[in-house]
Amino acid sequence: MQYPEPIARLIDSYTKLPGIGPKTATRLAFYTLGMEEADVIAFAKSLQAVKADIAFCEICGNITSKDVNPCMICQDKSRDQSTVLVVQNSRDVMAMENTREYHGLYHVLNGVISPSAGTGPEDINLPSLIRRLSSNDQIQEVIVGTNANADGEATAMYIARLLKPANIKVTRLAHGLAVGSDIDYADQLTLIKAVEGRNEL
Repeated sequence: MQYPEPIARLIDSYTKLPGIGPKTATRLAFYTLGMEEADVIAFAKSLQAVKADIAFCEICGNITSKDVNPCMICQDKSRDQSTVLVVQNSRDVMAMENTREYHGLYHVLNGVISPSAGTGPEDINLPSLIRRLSSNDQIQEVIVGTNANADGEATAMYIARLLKPANIKVTRLAHGLAVGSDIDYADQLTLIKAVEGRNEL
């Protein structure tokens, strides 16, 4: 039995979301069908607004409202202006902000260098980082916070080599054992990173 076209289209739309298979999409579609009309309209408006009203910060590349550009973090003069944390995406910014331990600035790459995916340095928000560093002599340190996988490591090494002649300190977020984890369950790369990133007690 085929679903009526509006339901079929909604199911198809939900399956385009990451991690949503046909069964979950069908459940969500029928849940949406049972929602109050006002809630469905508000939901639809939220989806439209996220595309219409969100922009990338002209300085750091983080997401921001179109009417707040540069973003609030770049505008905040109380933050440490000498440090820039380079991350892959805006979710990483939120994760770091939630720790309340980092008080510097950010630069969002919106991707990583990935030869297998055909993504080069010019395809991510890297040229703007170089322009930013060359026009701002307050920045003394760039912390690279890309993910600890092959593409994240390749991107980190590329950034380090690129910035070496600029006489800017380049550091990497430490990777290693998660808090509460057992050594015997960790993979080899995690253990290597844990040893390399060890701190004095």
